[in-house]
Amino acid sequence: MTAIQYFWRHPLAEQVREEGREEGREEGRVQKSREMVLHVLEWRGIPVPDSVRECVEACTDPGQLEVWAQRAVRATNAAELFDTE
Repeated sequence: MTAIQYFWRHPLAEQVREEGREEGREEGRVQKSREMVLHVLEWRGIPVPDSVRECVEACTDPGQLEVWAQRAVRATNAAELFDTE
């Protein structure tokens, strides 16, 4: 077995691969949450200004995206996503 083959079978290499997979899955979940917030507004016929779209697309906090998704269901305009009440 060559050194490279051994490396990829080593438990540490498997741990690194699994951490990378989990990181990728988390990034995917965040991306889907961003899309959902914007889609809910669009499906409801609420115009989404570029400033709101940019703010949502820049967000990396799953908890904040969840709050915005809930607000998107009741909002009458896109700016209401960011209300602090």
